[in-house]
Amino acid sequence: MKKRLCGAGAALGVLGVLVTVGAQPAQASSPPGTQPTRHALPLGPADLTETRTVTTLQPGVTLTRIVRGGGETTDRALHWTVEVSIPGGDTSPDPDAPPTALKDPASADELTAELKARGFQARAEKVTTPRTADYAGGTLGWRVRVGTFDSQSAATAERTRLRAAGHTGSAVYTGWDGDADARGPWHVDVLTIDPREFRGSLDASYGPDLENRETTSDLSTRAGATAAVNAGFFVLDPKAGAPGDPAGVGVYDGRLLSEPVNGRPGLVLHDNGRRTQVTRLTWRGRVSTGTASLPLNGINRVPGLIRNCGGTPGDAPTSLPLHDVTCTNPDELVTFTSEYGDTTPPGDGVEAVLDAHDRVVELRSPRGGTLPPGGSSVQATGRRVADLTALAHTGDRLGITTTLLDERGRRVQPTPKTDILNAGPELVRDGRLHVTPATDGMVHPDDPSWYYGWVHKRNPRTLAGVDAAGRTVLVTADGRSTESLGLSIVESAEVAKSLGLRDAVNLDGGGSTTMVTDGAPINDPSDAAGERPVGDALLVLPRRQHH
Repeated sequence: MKKRLCGAGAALGVLGVLVTVGAQPAQASSPPGTQPTRHALPLGPADLTETRTVTTLQPGVTLTRIVRGGGETTDRALHWTVEVSIPGGDTSPDPDAPPTALKDPASADELTAELKARGFQARAEKVTTPRTADYAGGTLGWRVRVGTFDSQSAATAERTRLRAAGHTGSAVYTGWDGDADARGPWHVDVLTIDPREFRGSLDASYGPDLENRETTSDLSTRAGATAAVNAGFFVLDPKAGAPGDPAGVGVYDGRLLSEPVNGRPGLVLHDNGRRTQVTRLTWRGRVSTGTASLPLNGINRVPGLIRNCGGTPGDAPTSLPLHDVTCTNPDELVTFTSEYGDTTPPGDGVEAVLDAHDRVVELRSPRGGTLPPGGSSVQATGRRVADLTALAHTGDRLGITTTLLDERGRRVQPTPKTDILNAGPELVRDGRLHVTPATDGMVHPDDPSWYYGWVHKRNPRTLAGVDAAGRTVLVTADGRSTESLGLSIVESAEVAKSLGLRDAVNLDGGGSTTMVTDGAPINDPSDAAGERPVGDALLVLPRRQHH
């Protein structure tokens, strides 16, 4: 288990302070020496009511619960509708393309006309998206929607009627579209860790091993944490690797246990809550004997499967970051540590098994199996099998080195009290909006529907960063409901900036978004099944741990 933690922590439950905000900025309590003005969240019209309830969970840790909008008369402009998947069609540039949410105007018009002819109230709508720091924005495409309904059940009934007519689609609420005039509501929770008063420990945990998933509340309870949020992206589908494995950089207790998606941001944290930062990371790794060495492709992941891409030359379809895509490479060299799991991944190839003293005790083929206590291994596939077989022999000492580099190419040397979590895109840099979906692989060539759903539309989000006073700030925003609309990525950046963050980054969101206090979620996770098991979580512990 990551970090042998002693003792359980209960929140101190200090008095909450309620602040109600209309169109005027909200004044929030400030630490000594600073007097920031906290303005209302930049969501919806300026006249929305906003309430903030501030509670001290432990010295140096506050929870601010923000509710914006929703207290007034229901926003009659928002409604349920059915978004219909658009096939290629006769007029499409690619008639054989699979159905998708957005297409060219001719395809959308063709489907709209067909649906109208069959008695459906169909319409085609143009979708435009804002410019970001590295993406021009503009027109994403055209969507087709059917009907205007007061309830989800009515929209679902229309979707059933569409399916009977041979069409697929989903019931959606127009409040999730991202339109600036929507009146909410929004539910946003903010944890603030002030290092000047904080005497606890800020810690990342993946549970007993890397390759399995646990809920944020389970990870929090096991550690005796006062509070916790879900953290980095991770493998969910077994076809994409080992479920639970971080899909990007993972440094725990100063050890690099998962390699970066090259060039993407990481959230760097220290146990004492000081010097939190966002930095872009690359890496290099080698396996060597006294006379020869080979470059590594990965750390603690299934060889051949590179979730979110951003790997090495030869990866298909790209060696650049590409979010929610699993790139492949048949010829890889991947190292495994004892933190990975009970057994290393099985399959064709060869595996050099090392004991705790880095001596090769076995070359096994096919690869996969248990590791000696404190031991490690290197797996080779495809053309790398011959390379590893020539390098490693039973009884040899095999050195495995991995190095993290920051965006300036400088070596990053984490201490045992440092954790780094994978993230993306960037949201705020040096106090200014700096949203980077293209750099971080969220712009998919030839698939605007993916950007539409993941970046443009409102979803649950988890954000993190640091403010000008050096405080670490962790934010969750509920979404995918009528009770909380969620945030687009651009709105996430605007919220982070309005909360005073100097640097901020997006963590895993959607159904993963969870904030926990005293071992139980305080937000409303969006998955129908409830709280989603995740890869890792960021924990706020009641006192500094010694390990």
